[in-house]
Amino acid sequence: MKLDRTDVAILEALQAEGRLPNAALAERIGLSQSACSRRLDILEREGVIRGYHARLSNSALGHKMTAIVHISLSGQFEKTLTDFEAAVKRCPNILSCHLMSGEYDYVLRIAAKDLADYERIHRDWLTAMPHVTKINSSFALREVIDRTHMGIDPDLA
Repeated sequence: MKLDRTDVAILEALQAEGRLPNAALAERIGLSQSACSRRLDILEREGVIRGYHARLSNSALGHKMTAIVHISLSGQFEKTLTDFEAAVKRCPNILSCHLMSGEYDYVLRIAAKDLADYERIHRDWLTAMPHVTKINSSFALREVIDRTHMGIDPDLA
């Protein structure tokens, strides 16, 4: 989908304030409410806007530890990847999972309450996942940045 300047303005406004009512959004970007609503519908239907979410604090919810986990599988056959990805989706502590190029097949970001909780996740979830041959865990000492607002390339407009 080719974005114009108005689409970019809508996306930037919503990234900064996702709960912005349509009337306020329309006023901010200089559109009528109906035109703004139509544009939002198109951006959602085309998958440019993937959803609206409350951003929760892992720490405030008791998950004070973040682990970055590199996983190697026995191979990258379609069934191997499908089986592993289905298992990953069932683990509530896995915040993100990426299929990778390079030495490891996947990188996971995991929220845990503490080291004992991570040990439970490792034992009950990670080692039980199909086709896993190697697990390499690192622990974040401090979060430096966790962006929700993505810069939008001005060439798109």
